[in-house]
Amino acid sequence: MPAVIQRNVLENPGWYTAYTPYQAEIAQGRLEALLNFQQVCIDLTGLELAGASLLDEATAAAEAMAMSKRVSKSKSTQYFVDERVYPQTLDVINTRAKYFGWEVVVGDFETAKSGDYFGALFQYVGAEGDVKDLTDVIAAVKENKTYVSVVSDIMSLVLLKSPADMGADVALGSTQRFGIPMGFGGPHAAYFAFSDKAKRSAPGRIIGVSKDAQGNTALRMALQTREQHIRREKANSNICTSQVLLANLAGMYAVYHGPGGVKRIATRIHAFATAFADAITESNDSSLSVVHDQFFDTVVVDCGSEKLATQIFKNADNVGYNLWRLSDTKLSVAFSETSDQQDFNTLTQLFVNKSHDLPETARVSLDSAHLRTDDILTHPVFNSHHTEHEMLRYLKSLEDKDLAMNRSMISLGSCTMKLNATSEMLPITWPEFATCILLHRAIKSLAISR
Repeated sequence: MPAVIQRNVLENPGWYTAYTPYQAEIAQGRLEALLNFQQVCIDLTGLELAGASLLDEATAAAEAMAMSKRVSKSKSTQYFVDERVYPQTLDVINTRAKYFGWEVVVGDFETAKSGDYFGALFQYVGAEGDVKDLTDVIAAVKENKTYVSVVSDIMSLVLLKSPADMGADVALGSTQRFGIPMGFGGPHAAYFAFSDKAKRSAPGRIIGVSKDAQGNTALRMALQTREQHIRREKANSNICTSQVLLANLAGMYAVYHGPGGVKRIATRIHAFATAFADAITESNDSSLSVVHDQFFDTVVVDCGSEKLATQIFKNADNVGYNLWRLSDTKLSVAFSETSDQQDFNTLTQLFVNKSHDLPETARVSLDSAHLRTDDILTHPVFNSHHTEHEMLRYLKSLEDKDLAMNRSMISLGSCTMKLNATSEMLPITWPEFATCILLHRAIKSLAISR
């Protein structure tokens, strides 16, 4: 998280005490920040509209399933889920489907093409980090009137072909990677993008641009699907809130870095993963192999034996690296914006008994067919505030157009009752909690053996 955003949004009561913007007239700053968030999601997914965030990726996927049933013309009660989704996503989908009486079918692309489903959900990038072009499978399932959703890593979309270009009707995911700390798993704002024709069936809320009586530009909540406004049995969704503060942080991350900045960050992440895969491939250890040749940030290594995989896993854990054990012999290594040369050296030594230096130039190993060719974040707001003082002034200008608890009581009872006290807010910015500083940072030398 850029320090200017942490200091002036997350730690600023002018932002963190502002609650749901029921009264648009006194929430113009917040609404502009959410409009920025929506534009980020629209640009990266390629779809026409996006909501002002949902709770998290897994519940957004369940909302996509419910939306698919509302929109799809198929009579089927089966919903297809890509076997490459994350387990927590599948768990939430199964729970939601159970009470609607829908059958969830989990399988590969051939299963998707051969069945009759009212909706289908695909993971992009896969849980194992594999990048697959979904264009053909999406086209095939849509021939059966199937409504298609794609769960996408927001940072990967900076480099990869957009879900819309592959034919998706809905794109969703988490915006954690846009400057939100891990926080031991959450909370992280979800995004939800969709086509214009489906806007009245979408969950959550949409911030829209209008003109007031004097002809001035004004922002408002254009559409919202809350149970307070619509009879529950007629509501698109019973989602009660959105992750506004976290969505604002993610939107401002894009404002601050701009298109050039996020491309450098995404390319650097991918370059770390590529260099690590190269180190595995070029090692003299024939027992090690890279499982997927197309990936964004995650490399799955098959260690050839359970014994070797267990030893590497334990050594990594001992020095503060939490690898994902996919099977008896497979380990997954994921890189992020916070990865550095020390991480790379340690991880390569864990696997190949030899530390490697990063190449001087970043190598993109993705096939050109997977890469996006269109421009992103072209709006002036993403190309104007790239220094700390420019960003500070922009944030202050929005805060001045808003009402929060630092100025006044809010004339809605629940808003005040739900306010987090300062003593509760403080720990979320502690490095030990927010960024989970690892043990290896304090270790000067490592003795790693196999």
